[in-house]
Amino acid sequence: MARFLTPAKIGLLALIELYVEGAVPNEGIIPVINFLASNLIDCDLSTAQSPNNNSNNNKNLTPADRWKKAESTLRLVTSIKDFETLLSPLAAADKLPGRRLWDRFLEKLWGLDSLHKLHEFFAAIPGLLCRTKEELRRLGLEDEEGGLGGRTRLGRNSPFGAFVRRAHVEFVRLKFERVMELWRVFVRYRQPTAGYWARRHPQHGGRLSFDQVLTEGEGEWGQKETGELAVVAYGRMLLPAVGLLARGEGGMEGGETLPVSSDDVEGLLEFQIEQIQKYGNRIPPQIRDRFRNFLKGSHTVPSLSHYLNFSDAWRSGDFPTSFDYLHRYFDYTMQNRDRLFYQYALMNLAIVQSDFGCHKEAVATMLETVSTARENRDTTCLNFALNWFFHFGRAHPHLVRELENNSMLGSGKETLAFLRVKAKETGMWILWSSALQSEAKLCLANGESVAVAFEHMVRSSQLIVERNMKTMMGAQISMAIAMWDRLGLSSMASMACQVFLSCHARNSVFDDELKITCRLAGLLAGKGKYEEAFAMLESLDQNSLRSARPNQYWHLYRGLLKLRRDLHRNNLPAVDTLLAQLLQTGPEDAEPDTVFIIDTLHIEALVRHRDFDGAFTKIDNMMANLGENNRDVALRIRLLIAKAHLFDEINRPEKGFTIAMRATSMAWRALNIPLLWQAVGALANVLNSLSEFSAAAQLLLSVLPRVLETDVSFTAGTLYNLLADARMGQAGQFFCAAVSDESTELERQRGRRRQREMMMRAHAALESAYKYFERVEEVEKQAEVLAKMATVMRGLGDEGVSEGYAARYLSLRREVERANG
Repeated sequence: MARFLTPAKIGLLALIELYVEGAVPNEGIIPVINFLASNLIDCDLSTAQSPNNNSNNNKNLTPADRWKKAESTLRLVTSIKDFETLLSPLAAADKLPGRRLWDRFLEKLWGLDSLHKLHEFFAAIPGLLCRTKEELRRLGLEDEEGGLGGRTRLGRNSPFGAFVRRAHVEFVRLKFERVMELWRVFVRYRQPTAGYWARRHPQHGGRLSFDQVLTEGEGEWGQKETGELAVVAYGRMLLPAVGLLARGEGGMEGGETLPVSSDDVEGLLEFQIEQIQKYGNRIPPQIRDRFRNFLKGSHTVPSLSHYLNFSDAWRSGDFPTSFDYLHRYFDYTMQNRDRLFYQYALMNLAIVQSDFGCHKEAVATMLETVSTARENRDTTCLNFALNWFFHFGRAHPHLVRELENNSMLGSGKETLAFLRVKAKETGMWILWSSALQSEAKLCLANGESVAVAFEHMVRSSQLIVERNMKTMMGAQISMAIAMWDRLGLSSMASMACQVFLSCHARNSVFDDELKITCRLAGLLAGKGKYEEAFAMLESLDQNSLRSARPNQYWHLYRGLLKLRRDLHRNNLPAVDTLLAQLLQTGPEDAEPDTVFIIDTLHIEALVRHRDFDGAFTKIDNMMANLGENNRDVALRIRLLIAKAHLFDEINRPEKGFTIAMRATSMAWRALNIPLLWQAVGALANVLNSLSEFSAAAQLLLSVLPRVLETDVSFTAGTLYNLLADARMGQAGQFFCAAVSDESTELERQRGRRRQREMMMRAHAALESAYKYFERVEEVEKQAEVLAKMATVMRGLGDEGVSEGYAARYLSLRREVERANG
């Protein structure tokens, strides 16, 4: 494998020479410079021509566009087609009829018709550069303009000038056999254009036109002897029978290696690792396979290729292979650089062990990372390890409880304060921003001041904007979505999701895009828009979902949405099938919050199966577990509401009074607005059971406008249903007053009028409840509401409408039974 020079780089040098000579027309300057820049300095000018174009182009970027750099490099190295695609549409600057810039480019390439001409070409390329002061003094010139001769020259320290200087130096250093190899692969690289060149220049056609020495010597040496000499010089590149170059796929000879340099391989390795680390995606299969073909021509495997294989195996979920490649990479690294990077090997190993569920081993490995980082005085690694311990402790508190008790840092707040100060001192801006976000999250989890949480978020946002940390926008907006959702402002949370997906997803890790997409899908499902939610999940990039963890999360969340829909439809066989799969997910396989959602849905399924003992036992076990681990206060509120609902299901709602009051108080102190409205609903249900209908109606009327802001249709339908019960209770009280013997005739008429008014209000509330239950396809509640509406209309004396509601009730019941088999 060559060190730097390849046929593709000779093509780039020829294109630079055309640009310096002024052969590129005005309309082709930007495309040519962009092509050169993208292949030399990893810079794409096509999205930076104007502010308008910048926004429009970036808006249309897809995850597949991130790999275009690798694809273009692979194509350029293996085929001359990219040069043709760029130059064919452009006319040459001399404006001759039928003459394209592609023709001028081929003149440069086919002008190198012998090894001697290749030497002359590299000897002349320093003339493209500006002369040094010593050269000007030797030529007797005062300035550069005196010796230009109408040509543009490249600055010696410019990107193009540095490339020209390095190409010249690398060619001078080559041994003769390496120069011969470069000439042979250049001939093979150029050969696909031989037919076009022969048609445009018949005088240069011929079977040996690729080497002028062979063409001129054929008359002197004879055809047979020349062919034998050509075979000796070019080897298997020639077909002995006809004397033509043998080409395989992409213009390359089928049995020989690709003309790639170690510089290209290292650049592609660094690019692929950067993409994996920056966006969390696996390498597309087509790029991976072509890159492996590159490595076949290398006698020594670059050490970075082991890290690339480790990253790909890690993302694919192959723990043994990733473990093996991680050892290979860091063994090689430490062999060449002593023990300087030992702590990073341990840190990578701990992260891999954590991702694959080996949590105890991950804790032990990360503790060794901390010790090694302290020994080597590596503050960056030490701060990262401490930050990892904090987040790991929040997810798995039982594994780090002893460490926290013995730690001098104390609780999570002190740990975050320490990390924030150290990150500021060492200039670790990402860690500083992450610590601020974690403090905001801790405030919400402990039910503390929302204003303090917002303060931390604003400071984090300011830091992200000042330091232009685009990759942190995913975590920042995720935290903002959680805060808006907790305040009951679903429209703000939905808008934040859409802003991220439209503006920031292309610069963020795919995990952030996946989680925010799932959050938006959950908001849509809460409105009953299941098809839109599933379509949003299906719109995610398929290559990004090839990674094991994102793929597992995607399938898990899709299963949760389907389970929620089947629960609403009361499709219990499908619910049991899904739960049998989802309940196998433990803390080692998914985030604790996701496991909690699965458990709450399991409780609801037990209730629908009328297994109240099992549901009660599961709630008590989960509450005990949350109390031991000091988890998020919102989780405890949800369990309290579920317990109050369970008492209502067994027709003992008054036993849930204390629980409902406790849940309401906790939700109010934590300002968890959606859960506050659910707790108020549970409290109103208890008041209805205690015949406190006026108090229940007053509570429900005060919260219903805010409930509608949360866009949770099931909660809105439940509260409207409870409001209808309260109105009917009030109607009953008015009826009792109307038929009392102590009432006057006027009071009786007023009582009947008020009774009818309350029954009409109950009917209106039931209509609203039915509308919201119908959105989320909640069939049991729809049937309940229809039965109540039939009863109300019968009480109002409208038998025809009552019979219509009864018929709809029976039809709905039959559909449910048919769906359940």
